[in-house]
Amino acid sequence: MNKLTPADLMNLERYARERVTFRAHVLEHKRYRQLAVGPNMTWCFEDRLTIQYQVQEMLRAERIFEPDGIAAELDAYNPLIPDGGNWKATLLIEFPDAVERQRQLARLKGVESRCWVEVRGHAPVYAIADEDLERSNEEKTSAVHFLRFELAANMIAALRGGAVLTAGVDHEHYRHWVDPVPERVKAALLADLA
Repeated sequence: MNKLTPADLMNLERYARERVTFRAHVLEHKRYRQLAVGPNMTWCFEDRLTIQYQVQEMLRAERIFEPDGIAAELDAYNPLIPDGGNWKATLLIEFPDAVERQRQLARLKGVESRCWVEVRGHAPVYAIADEDLERSNEEKTSAVHFLRFELAANMIAALRGGAVLTAGVDHEHYRHWVDPVPERVKAALLADLA
């Protein structure tokens, strides 16, 4: 996939004018890129457009307009764009009550490495988690993780041929799966593959 460059981004003034329309477009696009895995986890599959939106929002929030600052944001976010042979997702662990969330995050240490996808007829592919920095510590896991699922060429071919896609989490304190992944989500994910 093509990484974002400064030429792909709107300057702050243009983004201020177009933000409402652009945001609505991105939210509609994200609708079929999200997967609830059990009651407390959502996987948000990233692509070039979702990352462009995140970069634009960061530039806006931080009032970044100088080339070095823009380059730093692109360096931070471009690795989250899938490269044609993988999926990249933001994992959100969601417990509305703050006390319960802290208790569960302590119980769910290591959950980020127990997330998997499976193309029917092939072995599950477990996530490679948090390549940029460690998000867990001795006491708890983080509520947000970044996942990468590397797919073999034969898995991609099977998906293109109509194979069922399943996704899940296999952790001692959280075992949930989606079988099958809804067709609209699967179609969006197929678009990420070369």
